[in-house]
Amino acid sequence: MSLSSKHQCREIITKAICGKGRKFSTVTHTVTPPNNPTSILGAWIIQHQYEAVAAGDGIEVVGTYDLNIWYSYDKNSQTDVAKETVSYVERVPLSYLDPKHRSSTVEVSAEATQEPSCVEASVSSNGKSVILRVEREYSVELVAETKVLVLVGQASDLEDKEFEFAGGDSGDSDYEDLEFDDLEDEL
Repeated sequence: MSLSSKHQCREIITKAICGKGRKFSTVTHTVTPPNNPTSILGAWIIQHQYEAVAAGDGIEVVGTYDLNIWYSYDKNSQTDVAKETVSYVERVPLSYLDPKHRSSTVEVSAEATQEPSCVEASVSSNGKSVILRVEREYSVELVAETKVLVLVGQASDLEDKEFEFAGGDSGDSDYEDLEFDDLEDEL
């Protein structure tokens, strides 16, 4: 790339979102209560805790939650609540990853876009345990330092020129309100 003497490039090192991902999953848990269940009266998930860790080209969400199952036994003559803590590791692949980020500066985060919820609970075929189907969903981000290349020119070069920016009419940015003279004064 050749540039005229009026134009130069600068590399700016900044923190930016260098990777994103999202994953929806359905998992099955089996809980064996102390009494053989006759029917399931309710199932809840509480005490959900998690954290995100970098794992190669993805992010792992590591967490726990408590399963609470209200069930009847002895031919529906008694009820009880079975509780069990579940640990899990959910690997979320990144759909976008900037390969030029500085790996030593990586910070990751995860958000549960759908808290784990029990969508189905049933007594197993042998009548001794409860089978739960749980849905959960996470959105993850990888933030790191990366380089941004910018073209530097004289303010007079920018007058009467129209620029088209990526994302143009999406409404994300309003570049028409930028005052180049003010920006130059700030520098």
